Amino acid sequence: MISDYFHSDWAAMTSTDWWGLFVTIAIFFCMVGLYYWVFKPSSKAKLEQHCDFVLREDSQHWEK
Repeated sequence: MISDYFHSDWAAMTSTDWWGLFVTIAIFFCMVGLYYWVFKPSSKAKLEQHCDFVLREDSQHWEK
């Protein structure tokens, strides 16, 4: 059965297991939010301004 492969013993999970689960879920939602922001049509013009920042010589340099 497929339930044998996906069975979890929630009572046996340690605090490290719960922390890892929380971090995984948080990263998942951050990625979904970023994908929404990047692929939103209204963000296209704003993001297009930055598509060639590596090739521009008049951009601000990180080195001081």
